Parts: sequence; C-alpha cells; structure tokens
Amino acid sequence: MSIVIIKYNAGNIESVTNALKRFGVEAEVTGVPEKIKDADKVIFPGVGEASTTMAYLRKHNLDELIVSLKQPVLGICLGLQLMCSHSEEGDTQCLGIFEEKVKRFVPEPGKEYITKVPHMGWNTIYNIKSDLFSKDIDNQYMYFVHSFYAGLGEHTAATCNYILPFSAALQKNNFYATQFHPEKSGEIGAVILKNFLNL
Repeated sequence: MSIVIIKYNAGNIESVTNALKRFGVEAEVTGVPEKIKDADKVIFPGVGEASTTMAYLRKHNLDELIVSLKQPVLGICLGLQLMCSHSEEGDTQCLGIFEEKVKRFVPEPGKEYITKVPHMGWNTIYNIKSDLFSKDIDNQYMYFVHSFYAGLGEHTAATCNYILPFSAALQKNNFYATQFHPEKSGEIGAVILKNFLNL
C-alpha cells in the first residue's frame, strides 16, 4: 500500500511521518501530482495561514488535484480548514470539498482569561458519525491547536466544544478531516490513523 503526504508550504509534515513510522508505515512526502494521484491513501496535513497556503496550492495546481482525488484523503488541522468552502483567515476561498465555513474563535466577553485563543491542548470529541472512528473513541481526549474552526454542518463527523460547538472532524465520501492532531493524540490518535490506513 502506497501512502503519500502532500508536500506544500505548511508545516506539521514531520510529526505525521514520524507517527506513521511508529507502527511501521513509510509514507512518501511529495508534491508531484502523478505520485499523489497514484497513491492508495493521501494525507493532507498542515499548520499555517489559510490565504498564503491556498495561493501556493493554486500556483502549483494542487487545488484542483486534491478535489479530484478518488482514494481516501485525510486532512489534518489546516488541512481540514482548507477543505472547507471559505475561511475568515485572509477572507479565503478554499477547496470547497465541504460546505462548512471556517471562522475565528471569539473569546466570550468577560471570560477572555478562560476562553483564550488559540484553542490549545486536550479536549474531548463526541457525536461520532464516521467510519474513521470506532465507538470507543467517543468522548476521548484529542490534541488541538487552532484559532479558527469549522462550524457544525451536514458533514460534521465529530463535535468538540470550546467557546461554542464546532466540527472536530468532517467527512464527505472519500474525504476525511480532523481539526485535532491524531499524530499528537497518543494511543487514540494512533487508532484513528490506523483506521484511515485500513479504509
């Protein structure tokens, strides 16, 4: 089985490759369209800023390529946000795989010291609605680091609550995405990565 991690101008790739190596999976990191199209599974991770990253994807024709993929695709963190329709970060038109829109967290008035932005650390996910997650993952803690979130919608596959409920995961057809970092979420995160590889 061939696993490709899309190489582009966003960080977090090394942590994903290391997580896969921990259970004996070697992934190829590449931005070559032919290799991405031919892979059995594709991972689209990211830590960065939406508008500059979308500009990079368009410049290298990776935007249309990602949307056209037919094999299982997993977006992580910024990857999830870029797979949505629009992001408030830089007023950015994104890939439009999911109809959900991405907005910036706004701390509750008078509670700024509690509801700090970014949302950083461990939080639970619930309302599991995806074959990427087994039932024992419901109400488990995952690791989050983000200032923007995808709202709840038709494609919400798991929910988290920070300031307000938001999409911790999305799924539509062969496209899966997590706002949290499975590669940094311990044993439960490893289970999610393995579930993706076993789809």
